[in-house]
Amino acid sequence: MRTHHTAAAMLAAALLALTGCAEGDAAPASTSNEGKERPASAPAASRSVDPDAVRAAVGLPPEPKGAQRQAFLDGLNAIDTDIVHGKDDKAISRGIDTCGIYKRFPGDAATQVEQTRKRWTSPTHPEGRSLATATKILDVAHKNICPDF
Repeated sequence: MRTHHTAAAMLAAALLALTGCAEGDAAPASTSNEGKERPASAPAASRSVDPDAVRAAVGLPPEPKGAQRQAFLDGLNAIDTDIVHGKDDKAISRGIDTCGIYKRFPGDAATQVEQTRKRWTSPTHPEGRSLATATKILDVAHKNICPDF
């Protein structure tokens, strides 16, 4: 769970850094927009943020697409169909996070496997996976999402 929180904090920090504040905003920020009207000339409230740019800013690979994505999902399903359990996008997100484990713990295979074990939960494995399964998941992520790590 700690890995998940670390990745979420890194992603949030990157999002804040990439979105920034509009120039000329001198008024203090408010947590509520209740009772406030936006002038017609005001900029749009949201900005388009490229998720792959955010991932790159925190040292993670881009989201796999096409054949790369399918190879990753097929690799996980070959280990155990309960790993993906019908939630492809969630598995992709966890795979990208798993690549972050390589970055955070370079050369420390034991910690990489332990962090992966904890990260890959499912309804039938709420406490995570076995070390053997985690090792296989780590290998599939490395080969299919972040081979350059």
